[in-house]
Amino acid sequence: MKAKWNNATLAESDKTIEFEGKIYFPKKSLNREFFKKSAKTTFSPWKGNAVFYDLEVDGKKLEGGAWYYPDPKKAAEKIKKYVTFKEGIELFEEQKEED
Repeated sequence: MKAKWNNATLAESDKTIEFEGKIYFPKKSLNREFFKKSAKTTFSPWKGNAVFYDLEVDGKKLEGGAWYYPDPKKAAEKIKKYVTFKEGIELFEEQKEED
């Protein structure tokens, strides 16, 4: 899977997780140059505290474009160390060429 925005690849991984209809990418798959820590946080009663990133590509900024749960509650434990994206980020599966 790839996550793209503004012609830049934000993340790429074959180890994504689908959770609550969203695709989550491992944190280690992020192209960190495009991610800036945001002051924004939210709270979900059953997932826990979400921490956000702002995305910056070629001078364009998307506030709160990605987020993760650093210490999720038990019901959402499988998304620890995974990041998801807001609508508007292109998510697609890369087609592999066959020999």
